Amino acid sequence: MVTMSRSAASGANDPWGRGRLRGLYAITPDWPDSRRLLDATEAILAGGCRILQYRNKAAGDCHRQEQAVALRGLTRRYGALLLINDDVDLCLYSEADGVHLGEEDGALAAARDRLGAGRILGASCYQSLDLARGAADAGVDYVAFGSFYSSSTKPLARRADPGLLAAARDETGLPVCGIGGITLDNAPPLLRAGADMLAVIAALYEAADPRLAAERFIQLFEEETP
Repeated sequence: MVTMSRSAASGANDPWGRGRLRGLYAITPDWPDSRRLLDATEAILAGGCRILQYRNKAAGDCHRQEQAVALRGLTRRYGALLLINDDVDLCLYSEADGVHLGEEDGALAAARDRLGAGRILGASCYQSLDLARGAADAGVDYVAFGSFYSSSTKPLARRADPGLLAAARDETGLPVCGIGGITLDNAPPLLRAGADMLAVIAALYEAADPRLAAERFIQLFEEETP
């Protein structure tokens, strides 16, 4: 069954930016140093990135709240979306644009109920088209697949087939995101395979010049996609 995407169904009524679910998708590393995190993130946003996910599995609740609120201020300044990994409460607390959930992070339908119709909900679907179908039925706004390459964040993750990207978009009508070890060198095949977004951590945050790295990723989208 083909499900119409929420972004397509909502048309011009898109207060949380679903229509902007395309392009470079930066994900924060587990850095305890908030100043370092904010400086690198601002450089990435200054380079043109307009989708940011706050992900910190190591910090305590208070520290995560502080970082999320600070990142919300940055994303507002640059007109970027802020999504929160695995935490609906933190999303609502920080007034973020939405949440991204993995398979073990709670029920998608329950998250949709708490977020309401407005905010964005994304789901990790790993290597499974069936998970993408279920996520679409639960009301998500985009689906993510990976790991496509070796990743320091999840070194044991199974590899995903790039063919999932176009298949999921065709079946669900939703934007699709590729994740896992993506660099400037290996990104083009995923864009040609149909990725609407590319989620990147190390190739941005560990770059000598995060702003330049963001600019080069955005240039790839211009070169490799219609």
